[in-house]
Amino acid sequence: MGNYEKKKKAIGVFNSYGIPLTGKRKNANFYNELKMDSIYVDGLIFELEYQLNKELAADQISKVQSPSELLAVLI
Repeated sequence: MGNYEKKKKAIGVFNSYGIPLTGKRKNANFYNELKMDSIYVDGLIFELEYQLNKELAADQISKVQSPSELLAVLI
């Protein structure tokens, strides 16, 4: 799967969680600015891992704070 297909799938997952990847929202903190509970962030990460066929290490997951950081780690 190429980068284009990965990005397209990731955008779809973010949109299903109501997170647009445009403007300032792509750098917004999951917990403070987007007001997401940790269970939803974990669900988002799980869904992205599943869709992109990539597993992240626990230390990588704990460092991710924004959608753009998550995309950088996954793609």
